[in-house]
Amino acid sequence: MTDYTPAEAAPVADATMRDHVTLWVNGIRREVRGGDAFLTLSDYLRDRRGLVGTKVMCAEGDCGACTVLVARPPASGAEAAFLPIDSCIRFLFQVDGCHVVTVEGLARDGVLAPAQQAMVDCHGSQCGFCTPGFVMALAGTRHAAVGHGGGIDWRRELSGNLCRCTGYVSIFEAAERAAASPDWVATRYPPDWCAEARGLRGESLDLRGTLDGVELRATSPATLAEAVAVRAAAPDARPVAGATDLGVLWNKGRLPARHWLDLSRLVGLDRVDVEASPAGTGLVVGALATWTDFLGACREHCPEFVPIGAAFGGPQIRHVGTVGGNIVNGSPIADSLPLFYATEAVLELASPRGTREVPIDRFSKGYKQLDLAADELLVRIRLRLPGPGERLGLVKVSRRRDLDISTFTAAVRLRLDGDRIASATVAYGGVGPTVVRMRGTEAALVGRPFTAETFRRAGDAAVAEITPLTDVRGSADYRRQLARNVLLKFFHEQVLAHA
Repeated sequence: MTDYTPAEAAPVADATMRDHVTLWVNGIRREVRGGDAFLTLSDYLRDRRGLVGTKVMCAEGDCGACTVLVARPPASGAEAAFLPIDSCIRFLFQVDGCHVVTVEGLARDGVLAPAQQAMVDCHGSQCGFCTPGFVMALAGTRHAAVGHGGGIDWRRELSGNLCRCTGYVSIFEAAERAAASPDWVATRYPPDWCAEARGLRGESLDLRGTLDGVELRATSPATLAEAVAVRAAAPDARPVAGATDLGVLWNKGRLPARHWLDLSRLVGLDRVDVEASPAGTGLVVGALATWTDFLGACREHCPEFVPIGAAFGGPQIRHVGTVGGNIVNGSPIADSLPLFYATEAVLELASPRGTREVPIDRFSKGYKQLDLAADELLVRIRLRLPGPGERLGLVKVSRRRDLDISTFTAAVRLRLDGDRIASATVAYGGVGPTVVRMRGTEAALVGRPFTAETFRRAGDAAVAEITPLTDVRGSADYRRQLARNVLLKFFHEQVLAHA
């Protein structure tokens, strides 16, 4: 559908918007005005608050040394969730109305928190540079695990933290010891701050200031109507949600943004809902849903994506990185795109003219070129889950298992009619300037028997259909071989799974 559904007009930023950031740091309420509102959270904590336990090494969200805990005010009656995030790639204006806890805020009255004491007792530190980040990841993971039961996969939960001294064994031992202790964070910081913070999160911001001699502005609307109005009135404003990619570019001096359109406080776009329709069961994913949110929904409704989603960055990235951001970034190796191609996802775009829908395979026009007008925002993604008789396989190939960008991605979805393939959807990433819907490969599968020979022939069709490049992550020949082998891999995995 290309026609717009009309939308109501909304005012652009005006004088009634709040002009400063309010947050809590280790239980103390802080107000920040002017240029400091545009600092990264780590720079604010270290340079303005003197909380130098928060370390900065990579400034890319890869090492976890800058890990802090951040909680948004929960809905009334719920408990605040303090989640570990990378503070080096989070802007201060994005944590307005939030509570930030640093490593200095864990101990109380001279008594170390369990995560700190466990690292001491288990000798989990050598040079010590990474230690505060590990401690915060331990404390945040233990806090988030309360009430969920079962053990904690510490290898997975600490994948966002790097250490070059200990070899991790002593750190894992410390993690197990800390996990057996009471939830220190919830006791340390009761929800006194939440009532005011809920009100703050419902207010829109229009921030202005000068940082390093540069005039900056950030508009942070509280409603979608306001956001699309700002988008139309200020097309130069750079939308930002999770900032897991834009924060890196900013730190490296490669993003000359002067006006930010902060989407992080929009209500209702952070949900993942199940939708039943005559076409089958689907998911409706708000563009601001984080990878933690989406992964949680997939554990129940799309388990095939769980191994891919669980390796999407580290927990610190997944807690803030958004599904919508992964799509509009326009990368042909975005981890989410093969799934969305295979599930025939439809994107809902909003502008002052209303909303329109675009199928995912028509959204990418070329490398970093999207069917997204200058006044439009991605707001929702609708995808159709596999039904009875359908099989779905997803592949990500990268040099490292964790915290690595893909070399090659793929999705294969089939519907069988007896021993023959009735329909097929195949999508590859990393083989061209966009994710490629492999129409020729699909034709080589449909109507043919579900045999190894069919998939070998389809592999030949796939190789003929792509023109991959050679780059630092792999050669063109390597990608061609992957394009062929991934189909046989899918076949053998399905045979084993349904034996």
